[in-house]
Amino acid sequence: MARADSLAKLAFAYGVHMTRRRLTRPRSQVAKLLETYAADGIRPLLPEERERHPQLIGCINCGLCALAAARIGNVRLPDLATSYMRIYARLGDAGSDLSGVSPELEAASAACPVGVPLGEVAAIVRRLAAG
Repeated sequence: MARADSLAKLAFAYGVHMTRRRLTRPRSQVAKLLETYAADGIRPLLPEERERHPQLIGCINCGLCALAAARIGNVRLPDLATSYMRIYARLGDAGSDLSGVSPELEAASAACPVGVPLGEVAAIVRRLAAG
């Protein structure tokens, strides 16, 4: 009898839960998500950056861009491209080095076998690193 009673209470509670879930509007969790990741320096992309995202993350770390345009400060260009969305620990370092003499990013992009637009990547890294 106790088991049947427990199952009936569980079924009732589940019914109440499902009814509440259908009747209440879902609350946005965006503010909580941004607050959680802000300490790690992870910021959201702008809508136009989100649209270009598939083209910006194609770096295969071959190093051909580094041969064409050397470095930005102390950061190798393949590190810049991978810091964009893969290795967040490098983002701050890459962003702080972008203030130096700018290499020929268009030449580096032309040398890239997968066509990563390094000028756009550098602009996004600057924005994300600046906060």
